[in-house]
Amino acid sequence: MFILILKYTSTLSEIDNALPAHIEYLNKYYALGKFICSGPQNPRVGGVIVCIAKDRAEVANIIAEDPFYAKKLADYEIIEFLPTMYADELKPLLG
Repeated sequence: MFILILKYTSTLSEIDNALPAHIEYLNKYYALGKFICSGPQNPRVGGVIVCIAKDRAEVANIIAEDPFYAKKLADYEIIEFLPTMYADELKPLLG
């Protein structure tokens, strides 16, 4: 499992202009079962995505499709972790 931390490198107006395409990107990976949750940081300096992927290479391919990344509007930090405890409701997602 991976936590993806986005840090905006552009103005919020540029982020807002790219937001519809970013939401379309998010919807694609929710539909594929890769994203569990996502949202903006508070204060709004970036965002966070919780992602299920087999390895960092798959994560890199997923990130490459994000308009925020492709347009150089945000940098990504990738944190990999191994969940050992989780709510029962997440069991089907985590296998």
